[in-house]
Amino acid sequence: MHLNVGQREIILKVVYYGPPLSGKTTNLQALHRLLAPSICGRLTTLDTADDRTLFFDLLPVVLTASSGYRVKLKLYTVPGQVIHAATRRLVLAGADGVVFVADSQTSEARINNEYWHGMRSYLDETGIDPDGIPTVIQFNKRDLPNVRSDQEIETMRAHSPEPLFLAVATTGAGVLETLTGLLLLMFENFEERYDFADKFKLSGRDFVDAIHAQVRAVGSGEAP
Repeated sequence: MHLNVGQREIILKVVYYGPPLSGKTTNLQALHRLLAPSICGRLTTLDTADDRTLFFDLLPVVLTASSGYRVKLKLYTVPGQVIHAATRRLVLAGADGVVFVADSQTSEARINNEYWHGMRSYLDETGIDPDGIPTVIQFNKRDLPNVRSDQEIETMRAHSPEPLFLAVATTGAGVLETLTGLLLLMFENFEERYDFADKFKLSGRDFVDAIHAQVRAVGSGEAP
């Protein structure tokens, strides 16, 4: 969390991490479609010729607390390709929370595991405790054949310290639930460390409700 008292601004950083083509960028694209322009800024992407993310995507979401502080949520993705390991490490630096986007196809289990352990290693290298940073896991691509069964996911959920979410990012299903699940964890963490709600008059539930209110406005056909 970066606090700018002079500008009365709080900047939060969330990183979407996962293997190549797991759906990290698609998550941000779905959020960009779901959120009203009044709170959701421009989606900035840098792509290679084969349409894979080269460096990172950035989607800013801005809300104002009753205290007058602007809360800017910056959502990043990292490149999945092996050659961009240094960039993944750089983007993870300073993260307040992480969404690990896993590919639900059974054939991708090994690569999911490799990238999970790689992420934890990079977090540690940047000075972030991988066991302490708020983290959720999203099993994406649930609409494809040969995916891990719902029963298998439920078994994993029962033994996972990180909350698990199911998604089809191409349609937006489960995308907002994943983000808001992480935000609630982040604000719990801020409350424990900084007495956040009392100082800035903003709780995790307030923040999540404000985001959901904007989604409902768009979904109902009202002007944002």
